[in-house]
Amino acid sequence: MADIKKILVVDDEESLCEILQFNLEVEGYSVDVAYSGEAALGLPLEKYSLILLDVMMGGISGFKVAFKIKQKPEWSHIPIIFCTAKDTEDDTVAGLNIGADDYISKPFSIREVVARVKSVLRRTEAKKEKTEDSILSFEGLEVNLLKHTCSIDGEDIKLTKKELEILILFIKKKGRILAREEILHSVWSDDVIVLDRTIDVNVTRLRKKIGKYGKNIITRLGYGYGFEI
Repeated sequence: MADIKKILVVDDEESLCEILQFNLEVEGYSVDVAYSGEAALGLPLEKYSLILLDVMMGGISGFKVAFKIKQKPEWSHIPIIFCTAKDTEDDTVAGLNIGADDYISKPFSIREVVARVKSVLRRTEAKKEKTEDSILSFEGLEVNLLKHTCSIDGEDIKLTKKELEILILFIKKKGRILAREEILHSVWSDDVIVLDRTIDVNVTRLRKKIGKYGKNIITRLGYGYGFEI
C-alpha cells in the first residue's frame, strides 16, 4: 500500500479550510489545517508532503511564511502552492521567486485545486527519485553522480577524475573483486595505454583520501581490487 500523502492547508478562512480538507481527503490525502501563518510555523512541517498556503492572512503573510519555510533545511524541500485573491503578475512572480511550486488565484474550483495538487506531487516525486538515483553511498561515504563530488559524513573530499571514477566503480560493484582488466576498461578509454602501475597508484591515493573507508578497498595479488562490505 502506497504511503498516504499529508497536506497542510493554511488559510484564515475556516470555511474554506474545511471545504479543501474534505475534498482532498476524499481524494485519499491526509489533511491538517492551520488558520494563521503563526500556527503553521508552530507545526512539525517536515511531516507534510505539500502545503496549500494563502497569501493574504491576518498577522504574518503567506509570502513571509513561505520565506521562513524555505530558509530551514529540514523544510525547504516541501512544495508550496499559493492560494490567493491577489492575481497580479508581480504577486505571482514574487511568490514563485520565494520558491513556490504553483500559484492559484481565488476564486478557484475544487477540481482545479485537486488537479494542481496532484501535478505538483507528481513533479516532486519524480524529482526526488531522480535525486536519489544520482547518489551512491556506503555508510557515511557518498558520491553524487550529477555533481561529480564525493563526501564523507557531509565533508567534501577532493578526488581526481580517475580516482572518482574508480570509487564509483568500486561502490557499484561492492562485494566483488574486480580484475585489473575490468577496472582498466571501465575507467580508461580503449585508445589509452595504461600500465598496471597506473591503476595501483590511483587506488593507493584513493585509499588515503577516503580515510577510514580506505580499509574497505582490498587487494587480491595477481588479480585486482574490490570494495569489501
